[in-house]
Amino acid sequence: MAIFPIRTFGDPVLRVRTERVEVFDSALRRLADDMIDTMYDAPGVGLAAPQIGVSKRICVFDAGDGPRVLVNPEIVETSGEWEFDEGCLSVPGHYWPITRPAFARARGQDVSGAPVEYAGHELLGRVLQHETDHLNGMLLIERLDRPTRKEALRDIRNQALGLPE
Repeated sequence: MAIFPIRTFGDPVLRVRTERVEVFDSALRRLADDMIDTMYDAPGVGLAAPQIGVSKRICVFDAGDGPRVLVNPEIVETSGEWEFDEGCLSVPGHYWPITRPAFARARGQDVSGAPVEYAGHELLGRVLQHETDHLNGMLLIERLDRPTRKEALRDIRNQALGLPE
């Protein structure tokens, strides 16, 4: 399987809503397998197609129960609230306390097109929301309040320039 470079903050592909997957074939299965390998190599617990430069509505994740693939996901239910220091492979080395719903349920399809549903509290719920955000063209820094986002952007810029944060 192939390991792809992960696109990072500033890459325009990360800001575009992805296209719905309509063809479920061997190429899609290969993409999912490559995404899983890339996620583990990073290492991370989730990866969305835009993070490897592919504008398709597919993500992979492993919140502790083995690798899963979710095609054309939609978050259909959330509840509760949970603050957690969240990071992202596309903003490497940075973590911020982000409050999201503690529970999330996502529906979509597997790589063969069959309906699937994943639901979970805390880590799994967060991963489902985070990866769906990527597929909608949203990065976690957009979930920060204005002062924290301003500081985060400064830190990211300084890191890119090799300056102290």
